[in-house]
Amino acid sequence: MDTNIKTASLRLGILLSGRGSNFLAIARNIREGCLPGVEIAVVISNVADAPGLAAARDMGLETALFISKGRPRAEHDADVLACLQAHRVDLVCLAGYMRLLSPGFIAAYPNRILNIHPSLLPAFPGLEAQTQAFDYGVRITGCTVHFVDEHLDHGVIVLQRAIPVLDTDDTRSLSERILAEEHVAYSDAIARVASGKYEIVGRRYVKRTMD
Repeated sequence: MDTNIKTASLRLGILLSGRGSNFLAIARNIREGCLPGVEIAVVISNVADAPGLAAARDMGLETALFISKGRPRAEHDADVLACLQAHRVDLVCLAGYMRLLSPGFIAAYPNRILNIHPSLLPAFPGLEAQTQAFDYGVRITGCTVHFVDEHLDHGVIVLQRAIPVLDTDDTRSLSERILAEEHVAYSDAIARVASGKYEIVGRRYVKRTMD
C-alpha cells in the first residue's frame, strides 16, 4: 500500500508537553539547512508552562496551547486537530507529547504522525523505556522513530539507531546517550518522509529507489 506523502514543502506540526529537546534539534536542523523543503508550521502544547512551547515562541514560530487536564480526550483532540488543519500541517511530530492520541485523531492523519521512542521497539514500550532496558540487562538498546497507530508504541518503524549498553552506564548516562541518538534519528526520519520515496508494505517501511 502506497501511503507516502507527496508535497513540495513538508509542513510540520510539533506536539510537546515538556522541554521539547527533539523539537529543538529538528528546528536547529531546519535552520542549518539539513532538512531542505521542511518547515515548522505550528508548535502545540497541552501544558501551559512547557519549556518547549516557550522556546518556540522565542524563535518566532506559530504556537498554540490547549490544556488537556480535566478535559475529555476527544474534545481536546478535536481542538488540536482543528489547529493543525488550520495551519495546513502535512506531518505531525510528537516530541515528548505525554498523551495517547484518540482514534479519531489518528484517523485524520493516517501514517502522517511520527513518534520517537527511547528503545528498539518492539522491546520496552511504554514509560521509562531506558530504565526497563537497563534493568533487563540488554547489551544493545537505542531509539525508534515510527508512525503512530491505535496501539501504544506499535506503528510502522521508519528507522532505528542502536547503541551498546556500557558496563559503566547507569540509567542516567544511558538515557543521555539514547537522547543524543534521538536528536539525529528524528530529523533523519523526517527527511525520509519528506522525500516521498517510500511505501508501506504490511508493517514494513520500504524505501523506493526508483519512481
